[in-house]
Amino acid sequence: MTCSKTDSESIEKISDVLKNGGIVILPTDTVYGFSGVVDLKGRKEFFCDDRIRQIKGRSETKPLIQLIAKPEDINLYTDAAIDPELLSKWPGPLTVIVPLKKDSPLKTDLKTIAFRCPGDEWLRKIIENCGVPLYSTSVNRSGSPVLCTEKEIISEFENECDLIVLAGDTENALPSTIVKVEEGKPYTVVRQGALKL
Repeated sequence: MTCSKTDSESIEKISDVLKNGGIVILPTDTVYGFSGVVDLKGRKEFFCDDRIRQIKGRSETKPLIQLIAKPEDINLYTDAAIDPELLSKWPGPLTVIVPLKKDSPLKTDLKTIAFRCPGDEWLRKIIENCGVPLYSTSVNRSGSPVLCTEKEIISEFENECDLIVLAGDTENALPSTIVKVEEGKPYTVVRQGALKL
């Protein structure tokens, strides 16, 4: 099933699919991404990360980025002191890897998580409607190039996802820049992407 980002009811429709454990291909401020709700302690589990990995053929050891609705939401998940210069780049195409705090609400055994607050207000409204972060990873089979046209995405994944949201082709779009934050150290650039640091 497909819908357009510009549909008047798109935010509500997409949020409903996600809140029910669906996997949605969403346009972001960088490239199209697979998305699903993140599992939190004490809430119903949907295991969306497992389903996204199966669709992509992605290794279980390679974590997925988590999208948050507001820059300050990162403080729910980490106690790390993040350089204010970095946080000033949010919302935007910057992913920040941080150590998780011990009482994080995330249901995970991981010690670090990569978070991004996307620059697209429409997408942030969807995240806010869901009430939890969203997993995100580029739309492609692992080891293959990222798909950037609506036609390619529909042809490859229409039968494996619950919804594909269309917003035009994204040739020449760059993925987010990724940095890692460690206590007591300056941040390091892991991948240079759309945001120049």
